[in-house]
Amino acid sequence: MDINFLLQQFINGLQLGSLYALVALGYSMVYGVLLLINFAHGDIFMFGAYMGLFGSIVLGWPFLPTLLLSMAVTGLLGVTIERVAYRPLRKASRLSAVITALGVGLLLENGMLALTGADPRSYPTGFVSDQVYTIGGLSISTVKILIITLALVLFLGLYLIVQRTKWGMAMRAISYDKFAVPLMGVSQNQIIALTFFLGTSLAAAGGILWGTAFPVLSPYMGMRVGWKAFIAAVVGGIGDVRGAFVGGLLLGFVEIFVVALGQPFGISSTWRDPIVFALLLIILVARPTGIFGVARRQKV
Repeated sequence: MDINFLLQQFINGLQLGSLYALVALGYSMVYGVLLLINFAHGDIFMFGAYMGLFGSIVLGWPFLPTLLLSMAVTGLLGVTIERVAYRPLRKASRLSAVITALGVGLLLENGMLALTGADPRSYPTGFVSDQVYTIGGLSISTVKILIITLALVLFLGLYLIVQRTKWGMAMRAISYDKFAVPLMGVSQNQIIALTFFLGTSLAAAGGILWGTAFPVLSPYMGMRVGWKAFIAAVVGGIGDVRGAFVGGLLLGFVEIFVVALGQPFGISSTWRDPIVFALLLIILVARPTGIFGVARRQKV
């Protein structure tokens, strides 16, 4: 096992972790503002991937216009879901919101199944260049470069919005005290809608990038990815965008290195998920709030 092998696995882990991070950001943003676990988020990721399929095959658009179309349409879908399904339940019990989120996810899954069928789909050849560069024994494809670079750019853009703009300040204020913010003249509904738009559009970007790296799209593809992204958000500290991104990268690294380093010891890839979740459980036992999370105090 040489250094080139380890560096190659590091690049693979960075690619997979970047995909998880994009989906985890949406989980973290919605929870930070509404304290709601949007369990339909994985299926919104799936919807974004299929919107990319529509743009690339039906419209015949190249990658960048298709990405922007998918992010915009999926963002509007997120706003619609918040307005129709979640807003009426803000004062209801959290259990009602969780059940509704699961119902929305099932609706998206089965709706896409009815529209497209169960056959796996993939993006057309040439949608993204698959050229491979060899640098010092390392193989780096344009797909890997695209995924890592775009994920980092989107994360930095989101972080700047949250930290440097008045909308981001309003999001953080609602996360801190959602009852006092409307008294300051801030429209809670608008800020929550913006939060859903940003979170779901990032999930759409993750869906398209996932389809370029792993070219098998199905209506149920969001189930597994959604759960893993949720775990990543919790490990990083749900409610904090930095934590979601770091948690996604950590999950990607752990998955890749468990498979790569486990094979010489007779550990098959089927043990990947149990080992990954066990390691992440250890992290949560050591720090229940996650890496960047802060314990919330509530006066009673």
